[in-house]
Amino acid sequence: MTTQHPLAGVYAAAVTPLHHMSNEDKDASLLDLDSVPALLNFFASRGCHGIVLFGTTGEGPSFSPTEREILMRAVCQYRQLVPGFRLIAGTGTPSLSESIDLTKLAFDLGYDAALVVPPYYFRKATDDGLFNWFSELINKAVPSTGYILGYHFPNVAGIGFSVELLSRLKDAFPTQFAGLKDSSHDPDLARTLGETFGSDLAVFTGTDSYLQLAMENHAAGCITAPANVISPQLREVWDAIRESRDITESVARVKTLRNLLDQYQPFPPTLKALLHHLHEFPRWAVRPPLIEISPELEERLVEEFKGID
Repeated sequence: MTTQHPLAGVYAAAVTPLHHMSNEDKDASLLDLDSVPALLNFFASRGCHGIVLFGTTGEGPSFSPTEREILMRAVCQYRQLVPGFRLIAGTGTPSLSESIDLTKLAFDLGYDAALVVPPYYFRKATDDGLFNWFSELINKAVPSTGYILGYHFPNVAGIGFSVELLSRLKDAFPTQFAGLKDSSHDPDLARTLGETFGSDLAVFTGTDSYLQLAMENHAAGCITAPANVISPQLREVWDAIRESRDITESVARVKTLRNLLDQYQPFPPTLKALLHHLHEFPRWAVRPPLIEISPELEERLVEEFKGID
């Protein structure tokens, strides 16, 4: 099986490294920019083709445009450490003007693509309204050779992409509207996307255990939260499918790991705990309204994960 799109591959929906707030700090937890080089090297060395910043796992809605710009610039500063490593920025907000500014910034900085969630406050928006929203964003912020991916996560965002809307956007912007991150956890949609678009739409599953199903239906790869800690296993599946090798054991391992992590949601505090205990990263904070995983759950999680991994 071959995948044609230049973005195809395995991506971690990266956590955002944050210092813990001290008693003297007036602001919420601060970006840990010193950890950026090690984090990039970590993901690249464990099979990721790239990362997505400021997605759901990166707590994107918790950060101001200024904070997003600071981290986006810091990541670019160290990009030369991992040649060929791809960068995708989450740039969607309910504000069209803010989304345009963030998307334009991503391309000005040299990011490979932007991941754009629909304007999630407006849950009653019609396909016509969403088509107009994305058309304006693409026309004002995306270069003619640039790529954006729609972010389909209706269970969280409250709004998503119909197949009809995807068709309209792909027809209107055949290069720029490159594809979709599908976090619906709906196997029927994975099949429908493959039947409708083939490999013309670069689909990235957000469900690790569906990677085989998605790629068998022409998907380009995956963008997932657990890839922060299970990217080697995901890359093994991705490579094996493309090389037509047996993937039975690899897929079973990914499903087991994903099923375990699903018991410890939300993902940001869980993954930050695992990255600290298993890979010696700092014990990063999460932004309110998220809270830290309890010590008891953290100890149990680490032991269960080690038992599988």
